[in-house]
Amino acid sequence: MSLLVPLYVHPAEDPGAWHRLIGAAARTHAVVINPADGPGMRPDPAFTAAAAALRTAGARLLGYIDTAYGTRDRAEAVDELRRHQQWYGVHGCFLDRIAPGPGDVRDCRRLVRALRRQGAATVVLNPGVHPAPGHLRLADLVVTFEGPWSTYTTAFSRPPWTARHPPERFCHLVYGVPEALVPLAVRTAAARGAAISGPVTGEPPNPWRTLTPALADG
Repeated sequence: MSLLVPLYVHPAEDPGAWHRLIGAAARTHAVVINPADGPGMRPDPAFTAAAAALRTAGARLLGYIDTAYGTRDRAEAVDELRRHQQWYGVHGCFLDRIAPGPGDVRDCRRLVRALRRQGAATVVLNPGVHPAPGHLRLADLVVTFEGPWSTYTTAFSRPPWTARHPPERFCHLVYGVPEALVPLAVRTAAARGAAISGPVTGEPPNPWRTLTPALADG
């Protein structure tokens, strides 16, 4: 089991979740740091402390960057990565709301190259769906499903081209999972070719404010 953990709740609001995450850091693939839909305009001491503890525990940290489906300026994204690096010591970035079409690959490539030059060792793309195959060459990991458990169990489909790539390149983020079915969600992702997953019980508008119960398993 390898878990991608977006925990979008302030450490002061739910310190217990952050303490559990720090204690289970070795079981994560990566943790997404997201103080303010990005790094914010100034360092947040609570996130600085949590990030330092996670790094000490061996976690890979990814700074959250919203690409707004390719409409944001590359320089803004690079500046957000710089702030994430300076304030929270992230190892790379989690690029949210990636435009998934074949015509979007070129702009995404330019963005990823700029972020790599800024020092992003790990780049995760989150289109939330299966994108054009060319996106896979740009990143270390691609989130090819983000959505509710009800959709994941009834309407998921996997394009044939994904079978040509190792499961470690794919991630499924599923919310609204009944707690008793979280282990099943992890196994389902693996069976569908995604070695990385992030099942949570939370619901919109912010399902990622809850820590995945999968960290308590095993």
